[in-house]
Amino acid sequence: MQGLDYNTQRERLLLPEYGREIQKMVEHAVSLPLREDRLRCAKTIVKMMAKKMTQMRDSADQQQALWDHLYIMSHKELDIDWPYDVSGAEKILAKPEPLKLPQQDIRLRHYGRLVEEMCEKLKTMPAGEERDALARHTANQMKRDLVLWGHGNSDDEKVVADLADFTDGIIQIDLRNFTFDPVKITELASASGKKKKKKGN
Repeated sequence: MQGLDYNTQRERLLLPEYGREIQKMVEHAVSLPLREDRLRCAKTIVKMMAKKMTQMRDSADQQQALWDHLYIMSHKELDIDWPYDVSGAEKILAKPEPLKLPQQDIRLRHYGRLVEEMCEKLKTMPAGEERDALARHTANQMKRDLVLWGHGNSDDEKVVADLADFTDGIIQIDLRNFTFDPVKITELASASGKKKKKKGN
């Protein structure tokens, strides 16, 4: 509406948590002609800033942080004898580097990366009891993943075929001599529900 002053039309606040009134005070301090008056005004502003940032009250470096914030809000133009070293103040505005997402492709997402890593391990292991134990563990994990992914449905032959495929044919399970561990669907559903709740929180 014509005649109204909207925040969107105003200059963007560098530290909006202090509000526009504090920002105006900072601009006033910058404009004062006498150095001692600027410092006196700056000390008053810092006291008011401290009242706004009560969560910093117990911080050991509270005063350092407040003077750093004042320096930033003044656009580095406040010419005073700073009681604290504000040379590192601009680090506050620095954005962290974005986290690099893993670029590994997962061949079958319903099994996950862990199963693929176990299959890679199986390919390098010599034949024996240790490899047989890991193969059994991997097959049962794949079975559980498949049941969970299929909402209770699974195919033993598919698990065996996928395990052979993932290990380049090294691990061949004979279903006539192999029995999968029983899978309790209720336990899997409960575990899945807990994971979803954690993500939601």
